[in-house]
Amino acid sequence: VQESCSMTVLDGTEVVYVARVPTKRIFSLSLALGSRLPAYATSMGRVLLAHLPAEQVDEILDASNLTRITPNTKIKHSEIRDELKKAREQGWYVLDQELEIGLRSVAAPVFGHRGVVAAINVSTPAARVSMEEVHGDVVPRLMETAAAVSDAIQAQ
Repeated sequence: VQESCSMTVLDGTEVVYVARVPTKRIFSLSLALGSRLPAYATSMGRVLLAHLPAEQVDEILDASNLTRITPNTKIKHSEIRDELKKAREQGWYVLDQELEIGLRSVAAPVFGHRGVVAAINVSTPAARVSMEEVHGDVVPRLMETAAAVSDAIQAQ
């Protein structure tokens, strides 16, 4: 898709980047392997949280420093839980300018033998890639890739 792609795992209240293919385009966020971001404010974090038991989600949200990173960042438990439900039901999730103004990110879960083990995403500039393009082009390709990675993990 010619955009930045990443894979994270959940570690406590954060996602940790375990794979990343950055684009040549510039974002203010500089992410490398091992980078950590708050799970509640990322597309991959929401996908990972969406597949946890409700009690565990509550514990993670209670332990998180829920701060408004941009004017769009959801910080109320009820709003985040609503978004997690959407992520679980859709099988993917779009975060629109909650982590950084101008950054749109779509994530999907990666399944192992015992459920979700990681999340992958594609990050795009909101000014260049419309929500229609995200839904019509990026999501199908992301879902294909998530399924292929899941199949490869489960084949081992």
